[in-house]
Amino acid sequence: MSVRKGKTVRAALLAGAVAAAVTATALTAPATAATAPAAATAAPGKAAAHGRHDATREALEETVRAGAPGVLVQVRDRHGVWNGSAGVADRTTGRERGARDRYRVGSVTKTFVATVLLQMEAEGRLDLDDSVEEWLPGVVRGHGHDGRRITLRQLLNHTSGVHSFTSDPDFAQKVFGPDFLRHRYDTWTPEQLVAVAMRHGPDFAPGQGWNYSNTNYVLAGMVIEKAAGRPYGEEIERRILRPLGLRATSVPGTSAAMPRPSGRAYSTLGADPSDPATRIHDVTELNPSLAHAAGEMVSDNSDLQRFLRALLAGRLLPREQMRELTATVPVGEDGIRAYGLGVYVQELSCGEKVWGHTGGIHGSGSLVMATRDGRHSMAGNVNGDWVGLDKVLEAEFCG
Repeated sequence: MSVRKGKTVRAALLAGAVAAAVTATALTAPATAATAPAAATAAPGKAAAHGRHDATREALEETVRAGAPGVLVQVRDRHGVWNGSAGVADRTTGRERGARDRYRVGSVTKTFVATVLLQMEAEGRLDLDDSVEEWLPGVVRGHGHDGRRITLRQLLNHTSGVHSFTSDPDFAQKVFGPDFLRHRYDTWTPEQLVAVAMRHGPDFAPGQGWNYSNTNYVLAGMVIEKAAGRPYGEEIERRILRPLGLRATSVPGTSAAMPRPSGRAYSTLGADPSDPATRIHDVTELNPSLAHAAGEMVSDNSDLQRFLRALLAGRLLPREQMRELTATVPVGEDGIRAYGLGVYVQELSCGEKVWGHTGGIHGSGSLVMATRDGRHSMAGNVNGDWVGLDKVLEAEFCG
């Protein structure tokens, strides 16, 4: 069975694919429904004074002009740290976005999950070539799915062929469409999410294609829990958050509230953002169990960069697992060259290659990317799920 191509692949990665079932096209479409001040601000310092981020600042302003309520980035390079923002954190009060604001990171969660599984492999607790069936007997069965033929590695690099639960029309209507307002506080177990995917046939035979599937990482989280005997979030906290001092990062489980400081998150719930009649909804509060290990985490710009830079520098994984992390399979669409284990490599218009991940969930589009040596990195967030951050990324690394 062929791999999905073109806009589907591009949108899945740029949206983090947690909300891709409804918002994939909205994330890149022009929007006029929101209004916000377009003036970008930057923290004082040498980087801002010498204009090294002028292109990035202009891209932030352009993102707000395109309809985003607010956008926030932080850059780290050999000159130090630069914070930039445009628009607002709260459309009601007009509060500007702050450098320490926390936000839902969506599919950036996948990078944390993959790192934990790689650490477990290094410890001899599992092997990435183990079958899913070995760890989760009988879970991946139905309509042609067979966990006996799928490896843990194939979950992490999206070559398993397992259908994504976020592509199920009924799930999408309830969780991403207008019905979200009635179901935003519902709790979903990982077993329920996998069962949604099992209603459908696989996208292709294991190892015979590539397709971004959120089910892969829900299963990966379940494997961590089986191997560790505790919630996967506790393993992330024990292995990554505490050692790196990532105090703004959390795995919220079923908690619907956002930790402070944070702004609001806005969505059109799949409606056309270019239609003046489209209503923008405040979707800040939600039960993140709807995404589980595929996209439930919360963080901020500083923590995400600290994590990615430590990961790329080999501080979290031994050499053999670093080779596995960065061993990629081809994607080859719109500059996104290849996907590794919870990270991907993107070639920008100027030829620069950056590593990291993007994430999308209701009202929140995020990214953390860096050069392979980790010396130049950027994390950012837009608090409206109909506008993306690709132009900001291009501006920082190519501008």
